[in-house]
Amino acid sequence: MSERPTAEAAGKIDVGGDLTVNRLGFGAMRITGQGVWGPPPDRERAKAALRRAVELGVNFIDTADSYGPDVSEELIAEALYPYPDDLVIATKGGQVRPGPGNWVPDGRPEHLRSVCEGSLRRLRVDRIDLYQLHRPDPKVPLAESIGALKELKDAGKIRHIGVSNFGEQQLREAEAITPVVSVQNRYNVTDRSSETMVDLCEQESRVFLPWAPISESDNVPLRTAAERHGVSTRQIAIAWLLARSPQILPIPGSGSAEHVEENIAAARIELDAQEQNAITDVVG
Repeated sequence: MSERPTAEAAGKIDVGGDLTVNRLGFGAMRITGQGVWGPPPDRERAKAALRRAVELGVNFIDTADSYGPDVSEELIAEALYPYPDDLVIATKGGQVRPGPGNWVPDGRPEHLRSVCEGSLRRLRVDRIDLYQLHRPDPKVPLAESIGALKELKDAGKIRHIGVSNFGEQQLREAEAITPVVSVQNRYNVTDRSSETMVDLCEQESRVFLPWAPISESDNVPLRTAAERHGVSTRQIAIAWLLARSPQILPIPGSGSAEHVEENIAAARIELDAQEQNAITDVVG
């Protein structure tokens, strides 16, 4: 029986130039309750998913204070603290949750300072390796939000700054204030709205984190490739992302250890150019 594949099969990627991680991470949104609200139905099952991810070589976990809210960060610490030396935990601030399924941007500097402190406490760390502005707040000048993150970085509470749900103009405005090492936008087989941002990240050696990396799709070449390789369409969708750009760091998530294993097994799938292009061309 062949050895179970690990995240190392996806290769390596540098985050900020001084953190090297395996290029298949774990997104910790789905370890919360329905609507990304409250605790999961089974906390132990969620923690088992986190532990299994790390056992299989995942050393990059992405979360946010708004997942739960607070629940995802709390579970990460419960399951994994004290952390392995090579584990990078990225979190986000800048969205508040009035209720299940509701997301409201809040980029006020005082809010960002407060939620960053909360993330430090819940994750039980002195410094957050990658802290991302979750979404620009149209009511707050972007320079004020990014400026607050720079102050937190200067104070030693953040190692690197990233952004999420950004366009190129917003990225350039942020970069004028402080280095930005990552962009996290929605991107998958069926949603290519951030195609130019992927290309930009590749050109500038910046990490691109695709959220919602797996999309159910009528993509016939995707199904054909899955049948040819004897795997699921979910796994092919992850393999497609890995092949799309060396700067893409997929972060599929799950509250199930079994699904975690399936996602990580995608790291060993090698799509040939014809398969890759056929899947791309359906939408592209």
